[in-house]
Amino acid sequence: MQVTETNADGLKREFTIVIPAGELEDQISHRLTQLGQSIRLPGFRPGKVPQQLLRQRYGSAIRGEVLENTVQGSSAEMMREQNLRPALPPKVEIVSAAEGADLEYKMSVEVLPDMPQPDFDTLGLERLTIDIPDDDVDKAVARIAEQYRKSELVERPAAKGDIVVADFVGKIGDVEFPGGKGENVSIELGTGQFVPGFEDQLVGAAGGEDRTINVTFPADYGGPELAGKDASFAVTVKEVRERQPAVIDDTLAAEVGLENLAELRQEVKDRIARDYNVVTRQRMKRQLLDKLAAAYSFPVPAGMVEIEFTNIWQQHESEKAHAAAGLPAEASDDMLAEPVSAEPAAPAEDDEKLKTEYQSLAERRVRLGLLLAEVGRNANINVTQDELNQALIREAQRFPGAERQVLDYYRKNPEAAGNLRAPIFEEKVVDYIVELAKPAERKVSPQELMAMTEADEAADEPAEEKSAEKKSRRQTSARRAKPRKGETE
Repeated sequence: MQVTETNADGLKREFTIVIPAGELEDQISHRLTQLGQSIRLPGFRPGKVPQQLLRQRYGSAIRGEVLENTVQGSSAEMMREQNLRPALPPKVEIVSAAEGADLEYKMSVEVLPDMPQPDFDTLGLERLTIDIPDDDVDKAVARIAEQYRKSELVERPAAKGDIVVADFVGKIGDVEFPGGKGENVSIELGTGQFVPGFEDQLVGAAGGEDRTINVTFPADYGGPELAGKDASFAVTVKEVRERQPAVIDDTLAAEVGLENLAELRQEVKDRIARDYNVVTRQRMKRQLLDKLAAAYSFPVPAGMVEIEFTNIWQQHESEKAHAAAGLPAEASDDMLAEPVSAEPAAPAEDDEKLKTEYQSLAERRVRLGLLLAEVGRNANINVTQDELNQALIREAQRFPGAERQVLDYYRKNPEAAGNLRAPIFEEKVVDYIVELAKPAERKVSPQELMAMTEADEAADEPAEEKSAEKKSRRQTSARRAKPRKGETE
């Protein structure tokens, strides 16, 4: 094998590789001999088929196979000898591969850059811890008690705050519409859970009474086939129930599967703390990534940036389509791959400005990804099969009723499984860095945390990423900064 480096520009390398014709012929002859040991042709015993006949029948296919294997093997061998770490699979262009002649091909490859060795001791990270006020716990327990309020059957007309148990059938004109029918549905009057006007027209109804309720679906109703339409509901009231006062005692704790009220309060407090810890950890992770991005600048492979940019732009276009259809965008906890925010339709020049911003964002993501990968490699950080299995189970649980199909999909598609592995690896590397960085701890109240989050949002607004990564982070943080305090696990 003869290797000639023809270009070395930054991270790009180009080579011309020549494989002697004799070496190719030896491999072709060897493969034909192997084939002759197993092939069966009429008139010949196994292993006795003349190679000339084999060459006539199978020579072209064997030659193609040998050429492909030779290119793959020689390019991999060359990169090992040159100590190259490819960022992406190399690109190969065949220059000459005529029968009886040398194989000559060109190979271009982008290599990974020399990585800096970060000094984590100087990062100056801060870990926020939250003091959960007793008042927050009281309010959360009160919300749970509200959810478990009992009701009693009453023999009087329904009033606001009562629960009406009813059957109903909805129609537009004379035609029933999907989702407009219900049996033994509990309707709490005054909550606004139904179409505007529906609950109000049940005030004063008594058990056993039939009523016709006329409503107009809002113009922005989630179902386009119903939005702005007039509808009528034939309602049969079965019973009226009066909500009893909420009770906060050991009985409530037993209702949610705990021993007593003290245990319920502790469980609620722990849940609030876990939810706030998610916010504070994400804030510290963002702080870490921002500091790394500011402190370490090195060239990144253009091909990787282009792939990342394409992914970001496709996601942006998808988010725009979701927004146009009135559908919510999904959020991600992966700070290197947060969802971008969909902006309203913009002129072409705004699209070009956005592409420039996303190009910068893509470069940042690639650089941080390479840096974290190098830290993880040097620290021998790996994702265990057990961790990957847990991630697979969590992913499958997102699709109730289709868990088996989801698991089968990931088992049959290693690349998709790799997408689950990447965020686990990233989180482990971040934990490793945080441990080395020894962040200073500072206690804050939930109100102070919310104020910091809002301040971060305000600081982000004029930045070049406000239409992209940072704006989506604000959406994610806003959700996380409002923990579901009334829930227990």
